[in-house]
Amino acid sequence: MRIFSGMQPSGDLHLGNYLGALRQWVASQNPDAFYCVVDLHALTLPIEPATLARQRTELFATFLASGLDPEVSTIFFQSDVAYHAQLNWLLECVASFGELGRMTAFKEKAERGEGYRVGLFTYPVLMAGDILLYETEEVPVGDDQRQHLELCRDLAQRFNHRYGETFRVPRAVVPPVAARVMDLQEPTRKMSKSLSSPLGSIFIVDPPEAIARKVARAVTDTDGEVRPDWEHKPGLTNLLEIFASFEGSSVEAVAERYTRYGDLKRDLSELVVSSLAPIRERYAELLAAPEHLADLAARGAAAASEVAGPVYERAARAMGLG
Repeated sequence: MRIFSGMQPSGDLHLGNYLGALRQWVASQNPDAFYCVVDLHALTLPIEPATLARQRTELFATFLASGLDPEVSTIFFQSDVAYHAQLNWLLECVASFGELGRMTAFKEKAERGEGYRVGLFTYPVLMAGDILLYETEEVPVGDDQRQHLELCRDLAQRFNHRYGETFRVPRAVVPPVAARVMDLQEPTRKMSKSLSSPLGSIFIVDPPEAIARKVARAVTDTDGEVRPDWEHKPGLTNLLEIFASFEGSSVEAVAERYTRYGDLKRDLSELVVSSLAPIRERYAELLAAPEHLADLAARGAAAASEVAGPVYERAARAMGLG
């Protein structure tokens, strides 16, 4: 099964990234899977060069620490494969202004009144190219990326209709629980690398005491009944979803075991800490060997280019180039 997915190096990964996507990658990795640090996407943010250089390395290390195996799948930096930027331009000449303006992620950031770069408007097209370059069948994504995947499918179908069959049309794979992990302090908003309060996000590399503090202070409600209810009890339901996802059970099964919020939070803290401890330890080991990481990334980029190159050339010829 040909799989592609990527993450942006814009900060430490949190539980939403891990449960909604990264853990899926590890479970589904195979010799036909491609996993990418999408560092070109990070340029849409006001990020210092030194910070980007550090964060892209840290994200690559997190991939490996979480269980992605470079001997099994292809793991690489997006910017090391020039075909990503090249295909982006071809697809921008197929995409429309209107459909990019409807992207929820862009509208939310634009509505904050912040100055934004043109790349923030067009980056869903770059994302589509990332996927289409590898003749991807399945894209493991969190729920918040469904709209971007649909744009990718639309662009592939439009290109094929105008220029002849060129791209495989991919499909999204979303986990049944914890597909959208919410902020622990503001449970009506998804957990974020940058927008959450200090206690709102649990990061994969957080120390145990930080995880325990964040779970203990997570917002719930006042009625004291342990039951899932996104409308009336979003904070508690978010904790139940996280618990069920780590445990591999259902939200209802977790809720049935508890009558007190405090007991639920205590056990959830212990579960999260024990589940993430091996990742945190391996992450520290990998960062202590930067030359090894660079070698693995170079090997991954070379393997990715062998697959992406022919796809780009096929698309360019279909449009009359080359």
